[in-house]
Amino acid sequence: MAFLLALLMLVPDLVPNGFGHLGSLLQTVVPWLGLGVPAVLLLAAVRRAPVAAVAALVPTLVWCSLFGGTVLGDRTGGGGDLTVVSHNVHDANPDPTGTARALAASGAHVLALEELGPRTAPVYERALAGSYPYHAVEGTVGIWSKYPLREVRPVEIMPWTRALRATADTPQGELAVYVAHLASVRVSPGAGFLVERRNESAARLAEAVRAEPLPRVLLLGDFNGATGDSALAPLTDRFRSAQDEAGDGFGFTWPAAFPLVRIDQVLVRGVEPASAWTLPRTGSDHLPVAASLRL
Repeated sequence: MAFLLALLMLVPDLVPNGFGHLGSLLQTVVPWLGLGVPAVLLLAAVRRAPVAAVAALVPTLVWCSLFGGTVLGDRTGGGGDLTVVSHNVHDANPDPTGTARALAASGAHVLALEELGPRTAPVYERALAGSYPYHAVEGTVGIWSKYPLREVRPVEIMPWTRALRATADTPQGELAVYVAHLASVRVSPGAGFLVERRNESAARLAEAVRAEPLPRVLLLGDFNGATGDSALAPLTDRFRSAQDEAGDGFGFTWPAAFPLVRIDQVLVRGVEPASAWTLPRTGSDHLPVAASLRL
């Protein structure tokens, strides 16, 4: 068990992504494999097996080498030129006005909101109008900016609009901003990790950003998956994760009451992450994510 834990931590893509997409599920929760170490130690104690207890050092060392810096290290690199926030605000959010105020108080230059609805979108437009003079909403996603926006258009990743693209005219020049909410995933006892629709929407989004002519690109949103999920590689391989490079801790975002995974992302291309973090809980079932970037 100890050696298997260590192997799965080091090479999680050894688990095939065939039936049930168990590979994607494992790659999403790799940090939590560390909980297997106490289980090994407990079994070693029950069996009175000192060799098994010593063997538990192997996955312990592997976990520390992979994630010790994330937990204990300071990867932030000082201030940046642009602060961005992305938040799945949840269509059933009981307090959209309070959520909008909390997001505006973050001081972000650009806000990306996902899971807007006919009831809540006008609320955010009114509540954010004073802080963000420029905004655009396409379907269930929107962008609010302190800088002018142009060339706004929907991006077709699903039968209904859950992604948009805009050019933000920042003081440092043009920045292509994509906001996306990939298709949801489900876990079924009989079928496993249901990610087919999410993977299809990710592939379509990858096609769109592949054709992006601007050198500096920002991709914000709810991906319903971790950046370590190899099924999302056609999209994530083209970007750098602000959290992975400059984040504070793991930055888990869902569920907000007790975050277990990071499915909300700030990804960049042609931009340098300076720091990344999560914001306090709002009325949503996701935590907002934030990043400071150097343009």
